[in-house]
Amino acid sequence: MIDQRRVEKLLQDLVQIESVNPDLVAGGSGETRIAGYVADTLKRAGVVARVDEIAPRRANVVATLTGRRNARTLMLNGHLDTVGIEGMHDPFSGRLEDDRLYGRGAQDMKGGLAAALVAIETLVQEGLETGQVVLTAVADEEYRSLGTRALLDSGVRADAAIVLEPTALEVATAHKGFAWAEVGTVGRAAHGSRPQEGRDAILHMGRVLSGIEELERELSSRPTHPLLGRGSVHASLISGGQELSSYPASCEVSLERRLLPGEDGSTFERELNEIVNTLSQADPRFQARSVITYAAPALETPREAPIAKALFDSARAVVGGRARFGAASFWTDAALLDGAGIPSVLFGPGGDGLHSSVEYVNLEDVVLVAEVLVRCVRNFCPT
Repeated sequence: MIDQRRVEKLLQDLVQIESVNPDLVAGGSGETRIAGYVADTLKRAGVVARVDEIAPRRANVVATLTGRRNARTLMLNGHLDTVGIEGMHDPFSGRLEDDRLYGRGAQDMKGGLAAALVAIETLVQEGLETGQVVLTAVADEEYRSLGTRALLDSGVRADAAIVLEPTALEVATAHKGFAWAEVGTVGRAAHGSRPQEGRDAILHMGRVLSGIEELERELSSRPTHPLLGRGSVHASLISGGQELSSYPASCEVSLERRLLPGEDGSTFERELNEIVNTLSQADPRFQARSVITYAAPALETPREAPIAKALFDSARAVVGGRARFGAASFWTDAALLDGAGIPSVLFGPGGDGLHSSVEYVNLEDVVLVAEVLVRCVRNFCPT
């Protein structure tokens, strides 16, 4: 039986610990303090837990609960970091109101993490007969997933993973990937009164952006993925020029491409090269370079996978018709785990305000997630 008051206490504590990702927001505390809290909580429950420092102020937690004989190992995975707090009022209060708990990270994803902690405490109290549960609470999911990459590099493995992102009690088996790119156009600086000497890098970037707009139209016309819809591309940041009375010598734009299963960073690289090469052939004065700066894969786990079936059956037993299969709109570390040979699905509570100025998680959902996790461990691990 899940103790709702225990869920509330753990979740409030987690939200009240600032764990803003310092790679996103200068001055963010990172994960060291919250990692210590999570590890100490598990140790008090009698679980073997350790904190792995992966960089200054950046830390993972790895904890293991083992039954009396070997069987499957199930990983429960969640991230410790949050985005920033700009525009929020009292972001670390953990305020309770109308079955909602408010604060930065409440939904994304300290609600899921609290559910996992209570589920493990419950399994300790009631006894885990067989198998093994590994809880991994990781750093940096909100930026470049340093935590999960370090986790996999260290050799941590499991037969399957549940990533506790907020899915409103859906069993999500897919999400898109993404790729980031930088494009720079080259002009020639000159006095604004001497057009014969200057070349406008910003206008040349306008041609690139027209190509990006055409690519977006082309992506929207392709056949859609049954769960994820279509891929997309957009311009995120742009800068260029030096002053009003000069021709700009350079212009830079940052782009993001959302990827479907079967696409990767090389997909976007080919698309950008085609745009740049077409423009260069049309005008010898046009000069540009493009580079993929980061890419992360999509996730697509079959609904017939043992973890997907075990989790769905467990959710259906607990929440009835609210349990259904779905897909997530956002990227998660599940794709990295799945790519390392750990079949992965997403499951977590509902709420609202992901990355916004008002964020909350539904407390009843957190309790239900904990109950589903306990049942799923018992269903999945013994075989």
